[in-house]
Amino acid sequence: MSVAELRMRLERIRRLAWFLNAASRIPGLRLRVGLDTLLGILPGGGALIGTALSLYIVWEGRRMGVDRQTVQRMLGNVAIEAVVGLVPLARDLFDTVFKADLRNIALIEAALGGSVIQQDLADGFLDAV
Repeated sequence: MSVAELRMRLERIRRLAWFLNAASRIPGLRLRVGLDTLLGILPGGGALIGTALSLYIVWEGRRMGVDRQTVQRMLGNVAIEAVVGLVPLARDLFDTVFKADLRNIALIEAALGGSVIQQDLADGFLDAV
């Protein structure tokens, strides 16, 4: 996989994680929430949709060459969020604080090493996230 393709995939999942975990600021608080919190409010399949989107980020990380140990840690983050999501209202509160998707992006970036990230900093890509 070329560096340009890696950058493109990384940028796509960064944006997805941001939309899922931090797209909106809660007025009067220093907290940010995203689509994942809103999906948790939906009865029935909302939590499943959020979990599926989180698993997509893990899958993309694996496709980009993230090692097995990092993938296991990422799956652990998604599992923690999914298990807490079984308790009504707890998922929404937990999603607001835990932010598994943003954690997983950080794990992907660390596993890929500094080369792609340093180039992104130089190109200004991280400023948009």
